[in-house]
Amino acid sequence: MAKFGELISTEKPVLIDFYTDWNDTDNTIHTLRDVASVLGAKAKVIKIDIKKNETLADALQVKGSPTFMIYKNGQMKWRQTGLQDANTLIGLVKEYL
Repeated sequence: MAKFGELISTEKPVLIDFYTDWNDTDNTIHTLRDVASVLGAKAKVIKIDIKKNETLADALQVKGSPTFMIYKNGQMKWRQTGLQDANTLIGLVKEYL
């Protein structure tokens, strides 16, 4: 979890998608690619596999997939479980630029 702390302790907003392989659709992958391409270097976009990171998912009380979170300066700014479209995610991340 030390790596996670380093990951979120940045001035750039960090959008994280907690997912599971059995519930990860192509739409989610394309959505995150769209978000990353629009935001470029202004933000980080990261996918975290819940099954491979169970301790972290438990610590953050991730119960559903996908669960999206936005962090900035080590603080969680937004969280939502369920599919989100690229424009919604881009708008949310831009609020924290």
